[in-house]
Amino acid sequence: MPVFLETARLVLRPFTAADAPHLLALDNDPEVMRYINGGRPVSADTIRERTLPRLLHDHPCTGTRGFWAAEEKATGAFLGWFELRPLTDHDPTVVELGYRLNRAAWGRGYATEGARALIDKGCTDLGAERVTANTMAVNTGSRRVMEKAGLTFLRAYTEEWPDAIEGSEHGEVEYVLTRAEWKAPRP
Repeated sequence: MPVFLETARLVLRPFTAADAPHLLALDNDPEVMRYINGGRPVSADTIRERTLPRLLHDHPCTGTRGFWAAEEKATGAFLGWFELRPLTDHDPTVVELGYRLNRAAWGRGYATEGARALIDKGCTDLGAERVTANTMAVNTGSRRVMEKAGLTFLRAYTEEWPDAIEGSEHGEVEYVLTRAEWKAPRP
């Protein structure tokens, strides 16, 4: 399996159809999905017909996918996924950062490690000029990862949720990091 990116503890690789069982387990953990869909179950058909095609999509402007399976380097265990994808297929300059890790990986620094590595790769090799990330305002864990990865709070906003979930009444937040900020010395 080709490796897209390695860190001290992670291997990020392209998804394959064989990852469907891992994705099904990840997306059926109510705590993992709490801020995504309120923790509602996801079917195998949904993984096969909606999730996998999105994760397998190649972006012409970067010559890469936007989502990568994350494995623990030492054991090969599937931890979840990371995203650094262009907002449009034809412009690599604005990318969205995201991550979804299983509970066993929480609180161990994997999300920050993977996010920083992807930002570095995006700004160095993929033409990213602006990295953006969004989450529910009440998702303090994800917000903390964004901040540790170097992004700063840009704005709070509200969206219409087709099926409101607990906490959605508090709105969403957007964080951002520009390439110029990324290049600046870190304290």
